[in-house]
Amino acid sequence: MSFETWLAFFAASWLISLSPGAGAVYAMSCGLNHGFARGYVGTIGLIAGILTSLVAVTIGLGALLSASSTAFEVVKWCGVAYLLWVGVQQWRQGPARLETPSVPRRHSARALIARGWALNAVNPKGILFMLAVVPQFVDPARPLLAQYAAIGATLVLTDVVVMAAYTALAARVLASLRSAGHRKLMNRAFGALFVGAAALLAGFKRAA
Repeated sequence: MSFETWLAFFAASWLISLSPGAGAVYAMSCGLNHGFARGYVGTIGLIAGILTSLVAVTIGLGALLSASSTAFEVVKWCGVAYLLWVGVQQWRQGPARLETPSVPRRHSARALIARGWALNAVNPKGILFMLAVVPQFVDPARPLLAQYAAIGATLVLTDVVVMAAYTALAARVLASLRSAGHRKLMNRAFGALFVGAAALLAGFKRAA
């Protein structure tokens, strides 16, 4: 991959990270319920999910999903079910208390990371997107491993920055919410957004 090609992918990766989706909703819900420092842990899972999708494309799973209608449908509906589950959990969650840092939080760091990973990893739309986009920036005449490593590092860099912004934005909202009713309303709004993301994924079809 030439430097000019990498610059083009660097620009594209910002658009990928900034585009609204389940990852952005998750980052904001983490910031809302846990504050920035604790909520940002969820981004580790989101990034791990992105890298999982990239590895899947690299080893050929993306091609399998593109070629097999059955495999695509199985993975797609697993993703829909997971998004629905997350949405229902978010909707039912009680109003978060504005706790001091010394008070234990409801969700462990491991749980936040695992949920973030699943959101991005169990998503055939993301895998097929990478399958369509990533090869356009790969030079088959050059070592592939180094190029995929550069692509992965670039995606991680942009997501670290963008998800930090989403998490911080929601954390600021959290600081301004003084009543339990307001915080409960925000949780339900995020729950509805997850359900909406599930509906969009359910309607997503493979390109012919």
